[in-house]
Amino acid sequence: MRNPLSDTIVQIKPSGIRKFFDIVSEMKDAISLGVGEPDFDTPWHVREEGIYSLEKGKTFYTSNSGLKELRQEICNYLKRSQDITYDPLHEVLITVGGSEAIDIGLRAMINPGDEVLIPQPSYVSYEPCALLTGAKPVIINLKAENEFRLTAKEVEDAITDKTKILILPFPNNPTGAIMEKEDLEAIADVVIKHDIYVMSDEIYAELTYKGKHVSIASLPGMKERTILINGFSKAYAMTGWRLGYACGPEAIIKQMTKIHQFAIMCAPTTSQYAAVEALKNGDADVDMMRESYNQRRRFLVNAFKEMGLECFEPFGAFYIFPCIKEFGMTSDEFATRFLEEEKVAVVPGTAFGDCGEGFLRISYAYSLEKLKLAIGKLEHFITKLREEKAAKE
Repeated sequence: MRNPLSDTIVQIKPSGIRKFFDIVSEMKDAISLGVGEPDFDTPWHVREEGIYSLEKGKTFYTSNSGLKELRQEICNYLKRSQDITYDPLHEVLITVGGSEAIDIGLRAMINPGDEVLIPQPSYVSYEPCALLTGAKPVIINLKAENEFRLTAKEVEDAITDKTKILILPFPNNPTGAIMEKEDLEAIADVVIKHDIYVMSDEIYAELTYKGKHVSIASLPGMKERTILINGFSKAYAMTGWRLGYACGPEAIIKQMTKIHQFAIMCAPTTSQYAAVEALKNGDADVDMMRESYNQRRRFLVNAFKEMGLECFEPFGAFYIFPCIKEFGMTSDEFATRFLEEEKVAVVPGTAFGDCGEGFLRISYAYSLEKLKLAIGKLEHFITKLREEKAAKE
């Protein structure tokens, strides 16, 4: 029988995160610190708006681009938060989560053989989505000594005459790294110099703990060469609502909408009505959740310092990326033993790229009580590892 499968998809590795989720789901009393999902419920007034839309029978398709009112509210939000002006009719597309925006954005822009610059460690979908378009992913290995920020020199060194897109994954999953305005200005100069485009994934923009998030699209000359991607999952605790958006030049959004039209039709209608409410009246909810995450972040930074575990201070998202190289184990080996011996699940850094070796991703989208329990188990585990190491020496 003829092989029914695509060679390209067969060669793409499954997500490195799933292995530990599958194990922990079968393990009684296990604690998972691996999921990048807020532990907060979606704010009640947002849920209520979704319920109200159902009660009113608003269950039909929206336009392919999404509700006009939602697109307008997104433009209002970006104007007040980033001082960027978008046309809601032609420069905004509502998608099924930020992940769809990444996928169709790359498909709309890439020709086979084009190169896509992907800083890693980073979100697991970028490289597979690039490969599925026929692009060549070019990996830029971010460095702990730079707090996992991307530098202009690293971008410059990676560019060739085939480079078309730079993916900018900040605030970063899994490291918690951020980019500040001066970092972005230096990169913008390189991008403009080489006439390439940027896909800026800003899903964690509201979860920034050092100053205010800056979008590269807000810098001079960058709006016209940037696809800005964001959504409602992280800041508004709306993961299951599956709603995101892309903003960018009309020519690109038009082609993204075409793909979206054939593959999806439109994003979930109920979610769109709820998202309008989130943008209009959800700022206080975001502030409350961000402050809670910040409290957990500070707890973990201090806890790792006290136990002598090397870790730079993250200033974005809700992840921390401690280094475990001192134990002479791979990230996968450490995470596996930790799960088996202490019943706590974390994610190996290698799930987010080879340069994540020697690190772990720990999510603090969990209650402080659960974090304290898990960190106590981590301290017990690394004390045991250090004793084992000392016995061998």
